[in-house]
Amino acid sequence: MTDNPEPRISSQQQARLMRWATYASASIAIILIVAKMIAWMWSDSITILATLIDSCLDAAASMITLFAVHHALQPADKEHRFGHGKAEALAGLGQAMFIAGSAMFLLLESINRLLHPKDLEVIDVGIIVMILSIALTGVLILFQNYVVQQTGSTAIKADSLHYKTDLLVNFAVIIALLLAMYGWGGFDPIFAIVIAAYILHSAWEIGVTSVDELMDKEFSDAERDDIKTMVRGFDGVMGMHDLRTRKAGLTCFIQLHLELDGNLTLNQAHVISDQVEAMLKEKWQDAEIIIHEDPHGVDEPVAKFAT
Repeated sequence: MTDNPEPRISSQQQARLMRWATYASASIAIILIVAKMIAWMWSDSITILATLIDSCLDAAASMITLFAVHHALQPADKEHRFGHGKAEALAGLGQAMFIAGSAMFLLLESINRLLHPKDLEVIDVGIIVMILSIALTGVLILFQNYVVQQTGSTAIKADSLHYKTDLLVNFAVIIALLLAMYGWGGFDPIFAIVIAAYILHSAWEIGVTSVDELMDKEFSDAERDDIKTMVRGFDGVMGMHDLRTRKAGLTCFIQLHLELDGNLTLNQAHVISDQVEAMLKEKWQDAEIIIHEDPHGVDEPVAKFAT
């Protein structure tokens, strides 16, 4: 089940709002890239360079994700019978490598600036640009929150959380520039190093999540326990084993062996199996579920690690 609120508007209005949220996010990202590039060229601030790189990564990641999600949502075909969901994970892994490389470049530049200090120029321009960035980002977050309330979109919600983090980074840059204005220029590369570390941490999280999906990592223990509890508590079910789970894109895959009374007819066993599948789909709506019926009490080889 999802924690998202129930939509209050029609599906057409939801789609329109989500499209506008996407357009707003992309447009603001482009505006901020241009503004920060001008501010960096005038001020030569390493922290502004850090936020410029972060904005460029935001835009690049959004484009990669856009194409990846488009491909991932394509229906299964003759050559990809399980669908194309892992395209999203492949794109995520590529993003992680790209982001990590950029963060390392920023880290080296910051260390070099720390070892070889340089007076900043036109600091006030940098501060004005960061205030503009905070204002635009704040407006975008307010609009995204409204869209989430009306549509329950998980994608827009995730994008909004990312921009909230950017908002905090922008405040940190202003503090660094103000300190530099009053003769504390050494804080400029220090703040940039902190931002680079944050970007590296984000790249690590994206990479781990992508690798887990590509390697068919099982659901969490809590989710697996939920499946076992639901199935074993279903009327007519005498047990279960060989539970296997994985995720690819938006699709979850669940397969298990269902233990039933051996005296049931094939039709009766099939009906119970379909009911169990319908019950699981109420919680995992996008799941593809495969259930194999076994007579209870019959010994059979059990897959390694299967429970």
